[in-house]
Amino acid sequence: MPSQRFAPPSEVPGLAARRIAADIVDGVLHKHRTLDDQLDGSGAHPGLKTLANRDRALMRRLVATILRRLGTLGHVLSRLLDKGIPSDAPRAQSALLIGAAQILWMDVPDHAAVDLSVRLVQSDRRAARYAGLVNAVLRRCAREGQALVEEIATQSLDLPPWLLARWSAHYGEATARDMALALGHEPSLDLTVKSDAAHWASRLHGEVLPTGSVRTLLHGSVTMLPGFAEGQWWVQDAAAALPVRLFRDIAGKSIADLCAAPGGKTAQLAQAGARVTALDRSPARVARLRENLNRLSLQAETVVADAVEWTGPADGFDGILIDAPCTSTGTIRRHPDVAWLRQDSDVAAMTVLQQRLLKKSVSLLKPGGTLVYCTCSLEPEEGEQAIATLLAAEPSLRRVPIETGEVSGLGEIITAEGDLRTLPSHLPHADPKLGGLDGFFAARLVKS
Repeated sequence: MPSQRFAPPSEVPGLAARRIAADIVDGVLHKHRTLDDQLDGSGAHPGLKTLANRDRALMRRLVATILRRLGTLGHVLSRLLDKGIPSDAPRAQSALLIGAAQILWMDVPDHAAVDLSVRLVQSDRRAARYAGLVNAVLRRCAREGQALVEEIATQSLDLPPWLLARWSAHYGEATARDMALALGHEPSLDLTVKSDAAHWASRLHGEVLPTGSVRTLLHGSVTMLPGFAEGQWWVQDAAAALPVRLFRDIAGKSIADLCAAPGGKTAQLAQAGARVTALDRSPARVARLRENLNRLSLQAETVVADAVEWTGPADGFDGILIDAPCTSTGTIRRHPDVAWLRQDSDVAAMTVLQQRLLKKSVSLLKPGGTLVYCTCSLEPEEGEQAIATLLAAEPSLRRVPIETGEVSGLGEIITAEGDLRTLPSHLPHADPKLGGLDGFFAARLVKS
């Protein structure tokens, strides 16, 4: 008689989400893989397909909380461990981070956070011997962790030292601390709406920002929110929605968006009535841009090409938008992996590409045309200094300073030179989750 095969017992609820979270955190910290690569597309974690929506949301929040609070977590755990975090068992490290993050910042019962972290370690051959240690340390964390967090609250440990030093040098120590504090909070969901922002703020239980964006807190999937399927709005940080406004009236004008995907600014240009050519070098990203435009019922010509090599039409464009590739340090509140994947040397490498794009854009611009350059970086080399270098090399260009009325009266986001500079600490709110902006730079230039 053939032997009976029994199905394995069902897994403890929530363990799969934490196992995948551990894998993804390990991917960022030890394999230098971005969150986007691990969460979407062909390189996404295979286990994501089996997660229910609720567990998927839990996993994402776990990963983001760990990366947002990594320096503080390291401090707390080092105080609770006699010999430091085990270095020979990555799963033990990630189990401690996952357990402590839940205890200190998430609405998870302490006993569940401890139990599931212990199970996570027990299921890994190399880490199993640390189950007792993980159990003891996390129980101590539940008792003593909050006090340990409070004792270093003003030290900005959740930014890499090189980045904190940069921001302190450029913006001042007090502003750098405010920026670091703002990055510690889970961000809101910002939407650019086609029309009637007040209506959509009401429908989505949010509020209308001074800039006109609708801000709300996300519960569940974006695709399930009212208005998504109908193409009434798109997701776009309020700061990212400002550069396109610098073109002023563009109805009927030809505008090239040279680094267009995923298409938020392309959608703004098309919605404003421009004849848009949207360019990106990645076929996959252009495909996504087309999908977004289709959902929004907006039109743009899409081109797969490297902007630096692209010839463009002989008569040029009335306007050029460059949302240039950059270190993305202004997006850390939404992409906390950026803080731990970037390094100081990346800044210089990016500025070379940015100057090539800027010089190319001048050749594509009609006389009298407007160039808007922007980056989601907080590094001056990629913003203020990039424009200074271009203006020194291109006498045909002149800066047109931004006026307060063009940015909804937010004078604090305009620099002394008349450029746009938003910081994570801008637009404060009584509820930190509803405050803040991505860090953005933008400048407006006209060709004589």
